[in-house]
Amino acid sequence: MRFNSALDSIKTYEAGKPIELVVREYGINKEDIVKLASNENPFGCSPKVKEAVAAIIDTMSLYPDDSMVKLKNTLSQKYNVSTSELIIGAGSDQVIEFAIHAKAHTGSPVLMNSVTFAMYEIYAKQVGAVIVRTASREHDMEEFYALYLEHKPSIIFLCTPNNPTGDAIHAEAMIDFIAKIDKETLVIVDGAYMEYARFKDSSYAIEPRELIGQFENVLFLGTFSKAYGLGGMRVGYGIAQASIIETLYKVRPPFNITTLSLEAASVALEDEAFVEACIMDNFKEMKRYEAFARSYEIDCIESYTNFVTLSLPETKNSSQIAQELLKKGMIIRDLSSYGLNAIRVTIGTSVQNDRFFKLIEPLL
Repeated sequence: MRFNSALDSIKTYEAGKPIELVVREYGINKEDIVKLASNENPFGCSPKVKEAVAAIIDTMSLYPDDSMVKLKNTLSQKYNVSTSELIIGAGSDQVIEFAIHAKAHTGSPVLMNSVTFAMYEIYAKQVGAVIVRTASREHDMEEFYALYLEHKPSIIFLCTPNNPTGDAIHAEAMIDFIAKIDKETLVIVDGAYMEYARFKDSSYAIEPRELIGQFENVLFLGTFSKAYGLGGMRVGYGIAQASIIETLYKVRPPFNITTLSLEAASVALEDEAFVEACIMDNFKEMKRYEAFARSYEIDCIESYTNFVTLSLPETKNSSQIAQELLKKGMIIRDLSSYGLNAIRVTIGTSVQNDRFFKLIEPLL
């Protein structure tokens, strides 16, 4: 059977191994497995979220509120934007899909960093777009601008902090770059880990209100999957001027967010104290990883996220290291598919991190 030929060059997105699969493949007890592969909040979500979801469990037979008024109002207050400047997706990656289908087409260039979130390329190739990448591992704004001038892309992706490396773009450098971009180019600023960057260093914080107030061609992305601990609920959002949001709604399917997910995200936003406590613990534990990397002379990319990327020496193979850890019930992310001899490790609880260090030390 023949399918769309644009799909021929697409590699399937490789998600982190689920705990259940490791149980089946290696016969390890579920309670003995630690997953530090998908950058989830190791403390889960706010207890208030659990209570709120349990209280409306009987509404599952009804379609959700497709206006999403409660969540939009809460996001509107948080970011000081209008509800007409918001769109909600099943994870921020669905908003990426909306944007690409709305703006890109066969043959149009889409510019992104050399190492960045894989779904940018996957969605772009689905519509036949041409992928243009930088050579630098970290976001180099001068290199981005040179490639912009050369290729005149329909979309530019700026992932800050960047996944899977953890580095971030200084806010001033990003603003200066966007100011030079033609208004016909859509600039997508992916801020999935922005809560962490904002906490660590405010000079790397991108404020959506300021961004869309200055630029009519920018779409900011956020998610509840990371700091808010709702990866399983699949809720993300986009913030842009109303004209962009109105266009994205034309490719949004109805009822794309469940009732329980909408309630969970709305309540999660109200418990900022829980999120801040999680982020504080994250950077406290991150210092242990940085010290560990120094002791083994491993390159640890400075991270503004809830994970660290450890670039291994040539004498060690990231795939082999990841596989050996997996056999012992430790799930981390091998980055060889990104062309890196590196592993990405989510910052876990102190107990989970103890386990990681104990298991990886003999392998180094």
